[in-house]
Amino acid sequence: MTAVLITVTGPDKPGVTGALFAVLSQRPVELLDVEQVVIRGWLTLGVQLSVADADARELTEQVEDTMDEIGMQVRVRRSQETPEPGGRVPATHTVLVMGRPLQASAIGELARRFGELGVNIDTITRVADYPVTGLELSVSAPADSDLRAAVASVGRDVGADIAVQASGLERRSKRLIVFDVDSTLITGEVIEMLAEHTGARGEVEAITAAAMRGELDFAASLRARVAMLAGLPESVLAEVAASLELTPGARTTIRTLKRLGYRCGIVSGGFTQVAGGLVDELGLDFIAANTLEVVGGRLTGQLVGEIVDRAGKAVALRRFAEEFGIPLDQTVAVGDGANDIDMLSTAGLGIAFNAKPVVAEHADTAVNQPFLDPVLFILGISRADIEAADTADGTMAARIPLG
Repeated sequence: MTAVLITVTGPDKPGVTGALFAVLSQRPVELLDVEQVVIRGWLTLGVQLSVADADARELTEQVEDTMDEIGMQVRVRRSQETPEPGGRVPATHTVLVMGRPLQASAIGELARRFGELGVNIDTITRVADYPVTGLELSVSAPADSDLRAAVASVGRDVGADIAVQASGLERRSKRLIVFDVDSTLITGEVIEMLAEHTGARGEVEAITAAAMRGELDFAASLRARVAMLAGLPESVLAEVAASLELTPGARTTIRTLKRLGYRCGIVSGGFTQVAGGLVDELGLDFIAANTLEVVGGRLTGQLVGEIVDRAGKAVALRRFAEEFGIPLDQTVAVGDGANDIDMLSTAGLGIAFNAKPVVAEHADTAVNQPFLDPVLFILGISRADIEAADTADGTMAARIPLG
């Protein structure tokens, strides 16, 4: 038997694949592999097959003549070393590279680093062109290679987000996702919005920033900030809730994950009286957050019940996973602050969202874009899949022009 590798290139048009396989079907040819990709109207089609030695030369000539007749370029390589069917070595990792814009230097530097580590790039596929450009690389890496450390340094050097995950079913088996609220699901910090009404916003902002960097104990800093809200009318809670601005891509992300059967919810160090409205607005399944004490229609400056702090967020994640019967390795957590570290570490996949380095180093991967859509791309969901699903159910989700 002779192994034959056929590569067809040229302008994409109907009938190319049909014409090639019409020739191949005239003989007892065993297909071993087929790959086809179209980039900006240019087709590349590769077919690997095994054919009887006596038929190899004539098959080659027929393929070349047929492709020439329809204006396509073709290269045919023959070998006596016939690969076993299914003999392709499965990729060990999936590497997602994202940027806005995504520079060629990012892929170039990543490929150079892979070469140093003995990592082979098997395939490259575009998974997103909006709001970021995202390329998904399937790679085969030696067992002793430290891919995460390698891509982390490349990402910092070239200004791209690079996520590494082990290939296989685990990547596509996630079933529950929790989002932090402040500066993750929404663009601002609720407690700072509330403090605006007491004239203490500047002081609260300073404490919040230090707490999110991990410089202050979160529970103590939260009590100190809440104390500054004493005397605030309860009606302000509803005003602030109505003014919340979702992070771009939040609706798309949750809508898409709900379609796929994910349990989606909030685990926040913020307040139920404000964040609770997001549960109904976005169709979320659960919420864990702090509760502000209200007496006589005014905030007392105290909290009611157990504080949802750094440790409490991880506890809440475990509780919701158990409640829905979902193993922890099938959970995802997204957050930005130091109080999210335990939650990110506990989840099967922890995603640091525009987070400080102290937080990102405890997560499995990081997103440094002002959109939540990349969370979907990390989970293996392409922009084409998202928009096809929106079109199918009549969801009007026009692309917003980006500056």
